[in-house]
Amino acid sequence: MSLIDVVIAVAAVVCAVVVMCTARIGRAPALGLLGGVALVAAVQWLREGFYWQFVPTYLLLVVTAWFVAARPIRRLGGIAARVGVGMLVVAAAFAWVLPPVPTLPAPSGPYPVGTETFRWVDPDRPEAATDDPADRRNVIAQAWYPAAEPTGSGSRYLDGLGKLPRRVSQIPSFLMRGYDRIDTHADDRASLARDRDRWPVVLFSPGYGAPRAFHTGLVADLASRGFVVLAVDHPYEAAVVELADGRLATAVDDFPADDAAGERYMSVRQAVRAADLRFVLDRLERPGALGPRLSGHLDTERIAVIGHSFGGAAAAAAAADDDRIRAAANIDGTLYGDLPNRTLRQPFLLLESEHDETGHSERFLERNAALLGRLGAGGFRFEIGDANHYSFTDAPLFLSGPGRFAVAQLIGGSRGPVPTQRATADILAAFLSEPLGGPRADVVATAVAHRDIRGGAVGH
Repeated sequence: MSLIDVVIAVAAVVCAVVVMCTARIGRAPALGLLGGVALVAAVQWLREGFYWQFVPTYLLLVVTAWFVAARPIRRLGGIAARVGVGMLVVAAAFAWVLPPVPTLPAPSGPYPVGTETFRWVDPDRPEAATDDPADRRNVIAQAWYPAAEPTGSGSRYLDGLGKLPRRVSQIPSFLMRGYDRIDTHADDRASLARDRDRWPVVLFSPGYGAPRAFHTGLVADLASRGFVVLAVDHPYEAAVVELADGRLATAVDDFPADDAAGERYMSVRQAVRAADLRFVLDRLERPGALGPRLSGHLDTERIAVIGHSFGGAAAAAAAADDDRIRAAANIDGTLYGDLPNRTLRQPFLLLESEHDETGHSERFLERNAALLGRLGAGGFRFEIGDANHYSFTDAPLFLSGPGRFAVAQLIGGSRGPVPTQRATADILAAFLSEPLGGPRADVVATAVAHRDIRGGAVGH
């Protein structure tokens, strides 16, 4: 919520409560006060446009003004008016559980952050999700990088704003009307920092069905610490993504109901994602592929791949088949196919949300344990206490603080997204430092310096 949003919401409720609960305020002062709030609301509407969250607030102002102007004489009318206003006060408060413009945490590293999006087509792979035999696989990668200085230009949060499908990752798209005003803390015109000639590279794959945007908080934080992070969208599985020709691709809902068929389906999708990541690696080796800002400044000998949820499985799968990858990390992802029985030759990190009754399936625990037991270069495993599966993403920030608190009582996650992502970025930066050409860091000490994180080295 912006400051003007807070002023309007709080002032409308205070005015209503004062008018309803005291007879000392006169009609003229009350109407003047309500008119002042209405004027500020009009300015806000002209400045920011219409938000559905304001509807109960607008109605509250109108009904309160009617109550003052009409001064219901009959007892029944006065009681009814007060009940109506009370219901609108509650509705106005609940509407703000979903703020119109979520606030993302500012990156914690020493660099400002720049960003640029690349929309590529793989001519060698047909697109299996469409009926057009001429359609080829699109791969979208958004680079987040340490910038020389901020430009103030900002950057777009989500593909397709203004023409979104009815739902985005099960979130009604009308709730996202104000998401074009989300501050990503990154500039799409910023130049790359020149502290070094070549920067280490991290590929990032998002969770199943999630657009890359929903991990902005985490990837921007990593970029601020000196990594060039390429967040990859996987079309027709991601909820929404703009393709190279400008079309908007949405998720194809063809997940099988049968468990065995579902396992096969996820194995195939895991292989497709891994191929997408390897395609990005191929692109990095082509001169000029990343435009004038980044081309020639990426250390293609120092590349890691990480992901959240299904993206973590895809990251491990890509690492299993590609020696160009120097390290891999899985954040809370279940593995599929024969991946649990593969041997990773790179250092590997598994980060998990808390193990509780709502946390992890037996498949998650057993398959990740099997992979960790076969590591060729060792790795680490950490459980982040009081974090749930979504704490690593921006999704909890789509709720207000009270809303996040209520959800945490139901599914866990009282640690919250901001401290969870900060701890995750700290651990990832320490883990990636040595494999990507930096000094050796004490990964275990970095992890346990945060509250309630358990785990340590594995396979050493």
